[in-house]
Amino acid sequence: MQNNSEQDIDPDLPPSKTKRKHEMHALQDMGERLVDCDNHQLNELDLPEILRDAILAARQIKKHGARRRQMQYIGKLMRNIDVTAFQEKFASWNNVSEQSKARLHRLEHWRTRLLADETAFTEFGQKYPSADMQHLRLLARNAQKEKAANKPPKSFRLLFQELQSIIPETLE
Repeated sequence: MQNNSEQDIDPDLPPSKTKRKHEMHALQDMGERLVDCDNHQLNELDLPEILRDAILAARQIKKHGARRRQMQYIGKLMRNIDVTAFQEKFASWNNVSEQSKARLHRLEHWRTRLLADETAFTEFGQKYPSADMQHLRLLARNAQKEKAANKPPKSFRLLFQELQSIIPETLE
């Protein structure tokens, strides 16, 4: 039995059985991600028809053993495909998700500050000069009154929506 260092020295040797199994499981995991994608995302990936059909069939299978075999089949089909495009697309989707999460945190942070601290309006106005500060103050005041009166948070939500229209989607 050869160890990894001997294989690294002689590239003519075929990959070990362990390495092949690891690559096969990685393709099956990617197949799982493909099955979890919605139809719009699948259309973006430009999949071969046979792989797309296998993915759609896997979505319909509920029995564990049958699903496992279908996932193995998807992994087998993916051995003949360059999966780097899929990996890049998954990475870009994750990046968009992270950016939108960060934006929501930024919006929530500003809403909390505006509701808690009157001086935050000055800082917000300097950072976003196009903002209608009078309208924001009104929404914040109304949100505080609604909370004190235990009413539905209509102005609280409106303040968030107003901040969404002011704060850009790109990172600051």
